[in-house]
Amino acid sequence: MTYAIELKPRAIKDFRRVPPEQAARVADALEALADGMKGDVKRLTNFTPEYRLRVGDYRVLFEIEGRNRIVVYRVRHRRDAYRN
Repeated sequence: MTYAIELKPRAIKDFRRVPPEQAARVADALEALADGMKGDVKRLTNFTPEYRLRVGDYRVLFEIEGRNRIVVYRVRHRRDAYRN
């Protein structure tokens, strides 16, 4: 199943701050995510957004809306990803 990826404005801003070599890896991981939830995806407990995708030292925090849409809320370094 393929998914449509939507990046929220905050996720776009976060993505621009990622170093270029890491940004390429994150972009590749998002493409794989859109193609059937491939990658190191984990459902989070007691946390919103509900899922995270691990890409090296970076975490992509997202939710699945409907049957075929993924909404990305944040792209953060692992040390900052789960802080409010």
